[in-house]
Formats: sequence, C-alpha cells, structure tokens
Amino acid sequence: MEAPTVHSNFKSEEYFINMGPQHPATHGVLRLVLTIDGEIIKKVEPDLGYIHRSIEKMCERDSYQQIVHLTDRMDYLSANINNEAVCLGVENGLQLEIPERVKVIRTIIGELTRISSHCLWWGVMGMDVGAITTYFYGFRDREMLNDIFEETCGARLTMNYNVPGGLMFDIHPNFVNRVKKFVAHFKTKIPEYDRLLTGNVIFQKRTKGVGVLSKEDAISFGASGPVARGSGYSCDVRKYHPYSALDKVTFNECLETEGDTFARYRVRIRELWESLSIVEQLIDNIPEGEHRVKTNAVIKLPKGEFYQKVETARGELGMYIISTGAKSPYRLKFRSPGFSNLSLLNRIAVGGKIGDLVATMATLDLVIPDIDR
Repeated sequence: MEAPTVHSNFKSEEYFINMGPQHPATHGVLRLVLTIDGEIIKKVEPDLGYIHRSIEKMCERDSYQQIVHLTDRMDYLSANINNEAVCLGVENGLQLEIPERVKVIRTIIGELTRISSHCLWWGVMGMDVGAITTYFYGFRDREMLNDIFEETCGARLTMNYNVPGGLMFDIHPNFVNRVKKFVAHFKTKIPEYDRLLTGNVIFQKRTKGVGVLSKEDAISFGASGPVARGSGYSCDVRKYHPYSALDKVTFNECLETEGDTFARYRVRIRELWESLSIVEQLIDNIPEGEHRVKTNAVIKLPKGEFYQKVETARGELGMYIISTGAKSPYRLKFRSPGFSNLSLLNRIAVGGKIGDLVATMATLDLVIPDIDR
C-alpha cells in the first residue's frame, strides 16, 4: 500500500478570536483576545474595564463607614472578608481596641465566607469542564451558609456586617447551633466532592499537567492565595500576618508543588477542611461582651499612611490609605488578588488548547469586579 503524500508546503495560519466579554467560562464580563493556531493558544490578552465603577475614586469622597459598603461589591464572594479589611485598617489607624468577642465572631464569619466561596467555585469548576452535577451539590451546601448569614445580618451576598469598631449586630441566638450543624453536615460532604470530581479520571486528565505555573513565576507575577500555594509558594496572610482571632487557632497552610490546574484545585479542597477546623476551634469559645465599641459619628484617621491586608478566598487583599486627617481618605488603593492572578494567564495558557484555557481559568477563580475596580 502506497504511503500518503506529505505536502512540504503546508502552512498553518494564526488567527484571532474573542472569548467574551460575555462568556460562561469567564464568570463575569471579561474579554480575552486569543491568538490561536488551530486549537493551540499562542497569546492571551485580557481586555478589562467592562464593569469598571471607579470604586477607588469614590472612596476619596465617601466616609470610612461608607467605604465598607463598596468593598463587598468587589469580590462579592468574599464580602465579609473584604469588609473586615477596611474595618481593620480604620481601627488600626485609630488605635482602637476591639472586643475579643468581635475578633472571634469576625474570624468565624470570615472562614464560613471562605467555605461558601469555595463551594461555589467547586460547583462551577466542575460545570466548566462538563460535570453539571457539581453545580447543584456545591450550591446545596452554600445555601446553608447563606441562610446563616441572612439570619445573622439580613443579607446573603453583600453583607456589610463588619463596621469600624465591631459588628453591625450581635450574632443571632441560633448562630452557634446552626454553625455546628453545618460543620457536622459538611464534614460528610467534602468526601462526596472527592468521589464525584477529585477522583474522576476524566477530570484528572483535564487538569493534571495543564496550566503549569512555576513557583518563581508565581512570585514574579505577584500571585497569591490558592493560585500561588498550588505552586508551592507559602504566602497565607493568616499565617504570616494574623488578624482578628487567627492567632488563637491552629491550622495548616495548604501547599501543593506541581503548580498545575489540579494542584490549585487540591489546595482549595484542602482549605475547606482547614476552615472547618478553625470554625470548630472557635464556635464553642465565643467570649462574652459587647459586639461593638463606640466611635465618633464622623471618623477621621490621623494624618499618615496606613496599610492592611487580609486573606480572602482568592488571595491577598491589601488596602493602602493616605490620610490628611479628613473624614475621607486623600487616596485609597486596593491591591486585589484577582488582578495579579489574571496577569499570569498568558504565561500559563500559551501552548495549551482552548479547552485547557477554560479549566485553567476555573482554578484562577476570577471574580471580575475584583479586577475592574
């Protein structure tokens, strides 16, 4: 049988396609301009600004109490933690001593927020690569937490529960009981997540060796959160710069060394266990006392510069304030984890296929308003 003729003059051709700005896999209004050769990605250029709302500029006009309400519109899945960052920054600037009760409640709420965010991420991660069932399982468990949040402060997504000086309200009488019930329930569900998705052979083939980020590149691009820790970069703010009651608990920083999409996935699954552990250590030890200390109706920070950072579900959120002593900051800059993590997308996507890009983006866990500030 004669061998097929190979044409030496065959040439491929690069072309451009738009992924977004409205695309299911971008989880928000993000446009990616892809340069591709066949299905192989040659370049990824993010195009931002579709939902830019000038939050940082608005902060120069608003009072410090009002700024809190803006931050949960950034990474809305880490709303409580974002709010806490502003409150901690203001309280540290005022050298305001916060009751131990507030510190413990803030830490519990923050870790429940992390679990809630990771539940949503896990559900849509599976859906992005074709496992539709995960969406319903993840949201089933997340709804239990949203019900607790709603009973505590009246909101399910954009909380505004933290205020400078403490908490807007004390916890609901049912809070401790409902949290303990959730912890008991969720301990049986994380193994279910592993059976359904983590150990799935097809899922592993879609994620192992895909979107590899080296530790050096993670540091160079300013990556943080599970994205960086999936590459072995130890950077958990809760460990290195503990805030609220995090210095009173023990937990492990979750690190993986492979740096691929599956490693970033594994970090978040392990973090679910660690957040549960933190909640368990605190839930029966909430101190008595006030839920808020009195502050002036108009808060004015001393003249100077102040910086506060926290560990959101997506990584390090930093807040840098320049104060002239007025009721509004002269300048306020947010260092959001999503912006830095997005910047490395081109680095890890080039050479892969479009289908790989969808899986890789899922483990960057982008929330676009966190980028479009």
